Amino acid sequence: MLKGINPIIFPELLKILHEMGHGDELVLSDAHFPAYSVSDTVLRADGCEATDLLEAIMPLWELDQYDPENVMMMAAVEGDQLPDGLVDDYQSALPAGAQITFVERFAFYEKAKKAYCVVVTGTTRKYGNVIIKKGVIQG
Repeated sequence: MLKGINPIIFPELLKILHEMGHGDELVLSDAHFPAYSVSDTVLRADGCEATDLLEAIMPLWELDQYDPENVMMMAAVEGDQLPDGLVDDYQSALPAGAQITFVERFAFYEKAKKAYCVVVTGTTRKYGNVIIKKGVIQG
């Protein structure tokens, strides 16, 4: 246990967060996401909601200050819709001023393939996937 770090940040995730450099991306996926198909580095956080994990991560790092698309969510497929409250929940876990960019489903999968790590959460809401891009940590 460490002081000042939310206990839902398990040791393997803390190691990954520390290893990541600026510009590296982390996927927090819902339970339906094909994590093992898109990444060789997959962590399981089945007991955590993605929103809670996102909220726990944000105090530990900065979003990429040089990329306006530093937070991305999967857009709903035509004819479908995002679950009520999902975007608001993710937005509330982000720092003030952070903007979410919506990415077409298959483009999101391609971006996820390039991510440093995919963390599979227990979120069961459809489209509950988010990619966050790490920025430079100011001392």
